[in-house]
Amino acid sequence: MTNEARVTGLLLAAGGGRRLGGRPKALLPHRGRPLVEHAVRVLREGGCRHVYVVLGAAADEVRARADLSGCVLIDNPDWAAGMGSSLRAGLEALAKSADGPSGGSDAALVSLVDQPGIGAEAVARVLAAHRSADALAAASYGGERGHPVLFGADRWADIAASATGDRGARAYLSAHEGEITLVECGDVAEPYDIDTEADLDRLE
Repeated sequence: MTNEARVTGLLLAAGGGRRLGGRPKALLPHRGRPLVEHAVRVLREGGCRHVYVVLGAAADEVRARADLSGCVLIDNPDWAAGMGSSLRAGLEALAKSADGPSGGSDAALVSLVDQPGIGAEAVARVLAAHRSADALAAASYGGERGHPVLFGADRWADIAASATGDRGARAYLSAHEGEITLVECGDVAEPYDIDTEADLDRLE
């Protein structure tokens, strides 16, 4: 089995867009379709055969308007508590599923729905850093750690336990800095976020 077959894409797409007037980020228009569709396509084109999507704000509307066929959809009722709750929900669902460690997937490649400047090539580079169920890797941009991030399944429980508020896995990554394989992606991707009205100009 290839590295790619063992890595599941985990897309965090629950944000409510508080600084965007309450517009859910998953539904922001990009290239004529909801942004969440673009993010799923990037994971698949980068080599993730299975994709899990964590939904929160306007989850029913996202299901109705976005084509997420073939994805495993996870509802995070605590999405307003921050990204940490979505990361926990996603990792816990992966651990329990047929595509979890016992079913053939021994790593998760985590990406964020509001980073359209990160494409399939960056995903493929980080995915290639997968070596074992203890893997820990992240894209870097000019030496600065960013997304996507790859977590081996042996680390999921500890990462989930440390994920709180909007920090996601930052506390865990800081505590394990020396174990992270950094994969430079600054030549193929831009790690900006769509957070404010001004950022909307970056969408097509």
